[in-house]
Amino acid sequence: MAYFGVLRPDSIEVLRDEACRSSLSRYFDVFEGRKLAKFMICKQIPLDFQEGAVEEELWGLHERAISSFREFEGAFDAKGLGVGSGIPERSLLDLKLCLARRILESCRLCERRCRRNRAKGELGYCRCGAEIHVSSIFEHLGEEPELVPSGTIFTNGCTMACLHCQNWSISQWYEVGRPYAPRSLAKEVEALRARGCRNANLVGGEPTPWLPQWLETFKYVRENVPIVWNSNSYYSEEAAKLLAHFADVYLLDFKYGPGGCAERISSAPSYWDVATRNLLAAKEYGEIIVRVLVLPSHIDCCAKPILEWIAKNLGAWARVNIMDQYRPEWRYYEVEELGRRLRREEFQEVVAYARQLGLRNFIT
Repeated sequence: MAYFGVLRPDSIEVLRDEACRSSLSRYFDVFEGRKLAKFMICKQIPLDFQEGAVEEELWGLHERAISSFREFEGAFDAKGLGVGSGIPERSLLDLKLCLARRILESCRLCERRCRRNRAKGELGYCRCGAEIHVSSIFEHLGEEPELVPSGTIFTNGCTMACLHCQNWSISQWYEVGRPYAPRSLAKEVEALRARGCRNANLVGGEPTPWLPQWLETFKYVRENVPIVWNSNSYYSEEAAKLLAHFADVYLLDFKYGPGGCAERISSAPSYWDVATRNLLAAKEYGEIIVRVLVLPSHIDCCAKPILEWIAKNLGAWARVNIMDQYRPEWRYYEVEELGRRLRREEFQEVVAYARQLGLRNFIT
């Protein structure tokens, strides 16, 4: 599928990058048309369940289906892009959507677990209701080279409140965005793919509050396109289960070390524990790109512990983007050390440390 705009040279060169292709092999196979995206397979795994069943029973069925997913995946891979005799009446994707709607009635999609009944219009920390709000939809040329051109869909709301947020106008609802019905949003996803985007990049703000709406959207998407879950990593165990074998690529921020920086700067208690838990789940169920935005004066407390954890738990060939793009935004002035740009020597120290740890597949 061709893209007729002007691409960055590295987004073409990455197609020959063996380290990147190895760490994201299935993603490349999907966007290059050799294999099916995970949501396409989910739609074809038949399951027998009742919408009104006890939630615990539904989760048990979901766990069994997830444990056998790779058998179905292998069968579809063997057939190339071949599909079965048709979409079943109820599928694994339908079960995920059923569970997501249950969660929406007592919301626990993020680690805050506000338990608001969003289905009836109650709002929690993220201020997201029942209808997804979209800020913008476009072909993003500024993402990691393997993602470009990326079909990005920016949604409103966020589960954190980073005082230096670069997307604060949409994450904090200063811009309301446009409400979308899932069928209409599905057409937008298909249009992005038709224009040559390599993926559907679900971002914000934060996509987590809208996971039920995204599951419903992809019920109606007919194009084979890999899903990139572009998240701050602060989502619940329930959300992680629903993402299992739905997201193809987890594009996860790893923002803070194990100290108190996350709570002080982003109002995100227990961030380290939540992020590391979700990164391990992402490793099990999909492919990962980890973003590490280096903050000024947060080298020893955050950047270095993060890289150490990645090297130990994700391995030398984990795809990592070490980023020096920090700039003071929104309410940065409330945190003294965030009032300046990152110094060159700070960034060089972090990059040198990544090499010292043996990381072999990182970009800057």
